[in-house]
Amino acid sequence: MFSRHSLSALATALALSITAPAFAATTSVLATTSTATVVAAQSSSSGATSIAGDLANGPAVHKEANPYGVSALWNGSDIVAKGTLLILLLFSIGSWYIIVAKLLAQRKLHKQARDTNNTFWDAGSVRQGLDTLEKGTPFHFIGTRAVKATEHHGGLLEHVDFNTWVVQSLHSSVDTVKSRLQDGLAFLATVGSTAPFVGLFGTVWGIYHALTAIGASGQASIDKVAGPVGEALIMTAIGLAVAVPAVLGYNLLVRRNKAALEKVQDFSSTLHAVLLSSAPKAA
Repeated sequence: MFSRHSLSALATALALSITAPAFAATTSVLATTSTATVVAAQSSSSGATSIAGDLANGPAVHKEANPYGVSALWNGSDIVAKGTLLILLLFSIGSWYIIVAKLLAQRKLHKQARDTNNTFWDAGSVRQGLDTLEKGTPFHFIGTRAVKATEHHGGLLEHVDFNTWVVQSLHSSVDTVKSRLQDGLAFLATVGSTAPFVGLFGTVWGIYHALTAIGASGQASIDKVAGPVGEALIMTAIGLAVAVPAVLGYNLLVRRNKAALEKVQDFSSTLHAVLLSSAPKAA
């Protein structure tokens, strides 16, 4: 007969023999699961790093060259279309040059008018007043011509009344200044009136060649028609872009010329009165 202690030891040994394989299997499963988790985490981290790098570098954008536009119009145009574009370019350059140059000249003329009013009329005589004026200015030119007219009133000119002779000389000088003020305005008027039609001619010529090319290819789909015709219409837009500044510049310069010419005529009228009053002294 087994004692109580012997039975207890036997039961403990049986329990250990049964649980040991199960514990080993469980440990093996846990180790395998842990390894798989680590591998998955590494794979996820590597994938996230790759995605972050792609986002940082940005998506690869492939920009295709625009098959239409001004550059395509120039490259695909013939000698007539290129000549039309060059004419419009020359019109634009000439217009902007005249506008800027005339604005600067008018600004200088207004300053000269203020200086003349401040210095000329305070002089003791007309000649002394001329010495205070800058040479080459319209006011110095008018004053010099008027003084010469008073000093050269002999010979056949004696048959002309002195007042009439001085007035004629002053009017001639003012007309010369007026002509110089209007230099370049005719070009602006010409550009403003002809540039749209030059652009329209380029458009008609471009549409003609586009339609003949489409007819020769036998493909009349919208993508084959819209591009060449749209390029031809650029000519009209360029013509308008050249004409509008020319017209606006012309109107601006004419208005400013009118104000400047009024100051010149005012100086001429006052100088005429001074010369008539000092005629006996000059004689």
